[in-house]
Amino acid sequence: MMTVIAVAAGLLTGILSGFGIGGGSLLLLYLTLFAGVDQYQAGGINLLYFIACAPAALYSHIKNGLVQKDAVKWCVAAGVLTSIAAALAAARMDTGWLRRAFGVFLLYIGAKELFTKRKQSGTEGK
Repeated sequence: MMTVIAVAAGLLTGILSGFGIGGGSLLLLYLTLFAGVDQYQAGGINLLYFIACAPAALYSHIKNGLVQKDAVKWCVAAGVLTSIAAALAAARMDTGWLRRAFGVFLLYIGAKELFTKRKQSGTEGK
């Protein structure tokens, strides 16, 4: 039964990741809170999961014209540099502190999403 739940959680978070909803964050929460996986191992699983999900989502976004190719160059360069810096910093930090910081970050993003009003497209002239 636990295998069925794990597969369902992976499938659901994979679908949400494809839509850009943040399925990887949800997978981390599932792994650490419900599956009993420690934070370090859950992070590694999440990275492997991302490698499997990202190409399909990227293909879909490119096909639908949602990727700005000029912005990709800058984002990749900045992403590589900050990923290296963050990995080096994380290797020197206490895991408990990282867990709390990530939790605060998720709460902040969730609250921002809940309480930020967005303009609806097609309503500018009304």
